[in-house]
Amino acid sequence: MQLPIVQRPPAPGQTADALASLPILTSRTPAASPLPMSANEMRERGWDEVDVVFVTADAYVDHPSFAMALLGRVLEATGFRVGIVSQPDWQSCTAWQTFGRPRLFFAISGGNMDSMINHYTANRKVRNSDAYSPGGRIGLRPDRATLSYCQRAREAFKGVPVIAGGVEASLRRLAHYDYWSDKVRRSILLDCKADLLVYGMGEDAIVEIARRLERGETVRDLRDMRGVAYALGASETPPDDALVIPSFEQVRDDKHAFAEATKMIHNETNPYNARRLVQWHDRQAVVANAPPLPVSQAVMDKLYGLAYTRQPHPSYTESIPAYEMIKDSVTIMRGCFGGCTFCSITTHQGRIIQSRSKESILGELREMSAAPDFKGTVSDIGGPTANMYEMKCSKPEVEAVCRRQSCVHPTICKLLGTDHGPLVELMKEARDIPGIKRVLVASGIRMDLARLSPEYMRELVRHHVGGLLKVAPEHTDPGVLDKMRKPSNDDFEKFTEVFNRESKAAGKKQHIVPYFIASHPGSDLDAMIELAVFLKRTGYRPDQVQDFIPAPFDVATAMYYTGIDPFTKRPVHVASKLRDRKLQRALMQFFKPANYFEVREALRQAGRQDLIGSGCNALIPASPPPEALQARRQDANARFRGNYVHTIPGEKKKKGKRKESRRAPGKGYRPDRR
Repeated sequence: MQLPIVQRPPAPGQTADALASLPILTSRTPAASPLPMSANEMRERGWDEVDVVFVTADAYVDHPSFAMALLGRVLEATGFRVGIVSQPDWQSCTAWQTFGRPRLFFAISGGNMDSMINHYTANRKVRNSDAYSPGGRIGLRPDRATLSYCQRAREAFKGVPVIAGGVEASLRRLAHYDYWSDKVRRSILLDCKADLLVYGMGEDAIVEIARRLERGETVRDLRDMRGVAYALGASETPPDDALVIPSFEQVRDDKHAFAEATKMIHNETNPYNARRLVQWHDRQAVVANAPPLPVSQAVMDKLYGLAYTRQPHPSYTESIPAYEMIKDSVTIMRGCFGGCTFCSITTHQGRIIQSRSKESILGELREMSAAPDFKGTVSDIGGPTANMYEMKCSKPEVEAVCRRQSCVHPTICKLLGTDHGPLVELMKEARDIPGIKRVLVASGIRMDLARLSPEYMRELVRHHVGGLLKVAPEHTDPGVLDKMRKPSNDDFEKFTEVFNRESKAAGKKQHIVPYFIASHPGSDLDAMIELAVFLKRTGYRPDQVQDFIPAPFDVATAMYYTGIDPFTKRPVHVASKLRDRKLQRALMQFFKPANYFEVREALRQAGRQDLIGSGCNALIPASPPPEALQARRQDANARFRGNYVHTIPGEKKKKGKRKESRRAPGKGYRPDRR
């Protein structure tokens, strides 16, 4: 029988404190070497063992934008020895034995992305590249990497605690809809059988776990921590103060129960008032404690001021695309209070903005400018949202009880501090650092917030745009935007007016590149046709379009699976068939000849033949262009090429007596297939 664990609510504005003892850094000295990835590197450091083995599905890049580097350096700074096992061969547990038996625990992460989103497109096709792997190669991580990695860790050394974390674990900590298997899956804890799951940003948690295990506590003793989830044994009872949500069996069999569970889970995301959650899976309960507290600015400065080499591990001979993208960027904050229903940032990083100090950011920029390979351009200063730096609720006592899902939807909360002054000051000082020619802003910009500050818009457009500014209005239909928790399309058009006016005043020829999403819940053919008409009217021709991907745990994913808005319980239109999704995607690129027949079919289904022809409002001509016919022939040839009947290689059909199969019994007809 488990004793009840009581979690007292934190005081308003309270922050995590396990990292408060990190050393205060007075200089930014680069690390002499990365964390060890082999036994030889471990011995070169004078170690005969490691305390923690960090297993990750990403290539090891010793840069604070990569989780294994940030968590590994934090543990190192608090006195622990860490070894990195990066993208191991999961067919055996040999790689998990690289450093011998870890003294404290295995830390398992599926990487910076959910492994299924990393592997597959919205159409469930295998992606051609993996940005977090050397050379962008695919196949270096398994599907559902957390499951495989935890299993191998248990095989490698019996009795060593296995702690799961990362984005994949965060998004799957409770029963969730899995788009790729098209079913509701139970908590990842029960499948990976980890001793403990850490969700959210894990720096504070991983240090507390290491310290408490070193003191002799057991993994069960850690169940009182914030930001962790664990599975109870069949004979154990959940804590008395927990909020019970619909069980796995209920959400699997009843879509209304799934919608209700989603609502209850997302109502408990404010760390200052969130309750512990319990979800039963048959006779076993999964417990998710309240979310972790945000870290203070002083701790943020320490985390990003640790000694990093800022380079991939020397063992790599190929470039790593994700590193090439961020190597000249600086993270200034984390978290997002936008609460977009299709985004997992709030689920993982939290809704409370945690910002670094100006001095810490400028120090990192000076370090970058002194690097011999720096070309003078900072590719980005930002975070999940570029212009939420140092924004917070003006009344902590109200924030402590607030359960609002978004601080900016349906309107901007009157208590939200939206001052862009600190960010404008940072931008001005950043571009004055010797050795820095340009400081660009490439992170997403919340346009409704940006328009509140004419000074920010002026500084952004005149000094921090490299010709193109990417923004994400996502759609034009009011109903779809409401389901997304995004501002109206008028906001985008007004932002564009200010952008063009400031660009002209600065004598610069600059353009906005908008991103839109197809097939989001609530979006039907009529909504997508209106979006296509808007694109034609404004002259936008997007080269890249986004298909909605139902990521685990998101509110929009619940809408996609159930056809119900979890908060209003009203029905929502869902384009669930691949054919319907293809039509919506084609409408966003109606101008491409290869999409002609899909666009024509969409217009015919919606009764909008008025948009076919030679009129000024027409999306496509009445007759298909030659390129469309050629694309259709190529597609048909590709789909119907090949054998229609499976034959065993080398076997010829003979008349008369039937020949026995050469297959070994019980092996199936593809014995060598993985």
